Amino acid sequence: MLKNGSFAWDLRVPVIAAPMFLVSGPDLVVEACRAGIVGTFPALNQRTSDGYAAWLDEIEGRLAVPSSEAIAPFGVNLVVHRNNERLAADLRITVEHRVPLVITSLGIDAGVIEAIQAYGGRVFHDVVTLRHAEKAAAAGVDGLIAVCAGAGGHGGLLNPFAFVSEIRSFFDGTIVLGGAISTGRQVAAARMLGADFAYMGTRFIATRESMAPDGYKAMLVASTAAAIVYTPAVSGVPGNFLRPSLLAAGVDPDRTERAEAFDFGTGEIKAWRDVWSAGQGVGQIRDIPTTAALVAALADDYQAARS
Repeated sequence: MLKNGSFAWDLRVPVIAAPMFLVSGPDLVVEACRAGIVGTFPALNQRTSDGYAAWLDEIEGRLAVPSSEAIAPFGVNLVVHRNNERLAADLRITVEHRVPLVITSLGIDAGVIEAIQAYGGRVFHDVVTLRHAEKAAAAGVDGLIAVCAGAGGHGGLLNPFAFVSEIRSFFDGTIVLGGAISTGRQVAAARMLGADFAYMGTRFIATRESMAPDGYKAMLVASTAAAIVYTPAVSGVPGNFLRPSLLAAGVDPDRTERAEAFDFGTGEIKAWRDVWSAGQGVGQIRDIPTTAALVAALADDYQAARS
């Protein structure tokens, strides 16, 4: 039983499987929760709000099946941005389903936070800078997810030693640490740093239940940290992407004009779908296990590190 503040989650290992665009779906979420960690997915992985509601129905139904082991809570990611026209509808559905954990990103909205907390849900917010962390803390979120240097996707540049320590100096809520975490030993290190949970994304892409294409998973197994390119030229926001996927898209990842977007030619190549994101922890990914097997290995490694 992992306790934090006024709530406790019965987890096998203190890990949240991060919500990953076009990767996290019901299979990954359900298997993560049944294995004993928090499974999450982005609402926008479904093309419509009705589809999002259907996924929630499916996840809740599958997690309601009795198990001999404790089943962890699940969560969703809501993009709180003025360009997200689905936010109001997706928030209403989230409240109706009383989703236990909501991870907000790309914006802070007091109304969103209040609506989730009103039914007892928890709101964790993705942050990559101290300014964003301070703003989210002031808005009343329950947790801050420090997305540090080396994280897949839109990761920040701060060192975890610095980021976690500075967040704790003004925030007494839950701290989740993300960035190049692939093993149970690293989860234990995150706890030693002062984080309550580790945030793991890239490692869960390379599982049998993820929605990632087989080629994506194979590229993760074959890659090391040297294959990661940090650039804003893919999506407009600085992020970490796999060099081989950029080369396959016909662009030179080593070019110096970082201010301009990469030209993917005909437009048939798309970021996230064809140009794949990953964190610097790829060098520790050597297989594509089931989510259950991965969590079991994480738990063994975590306990060994603690002892």
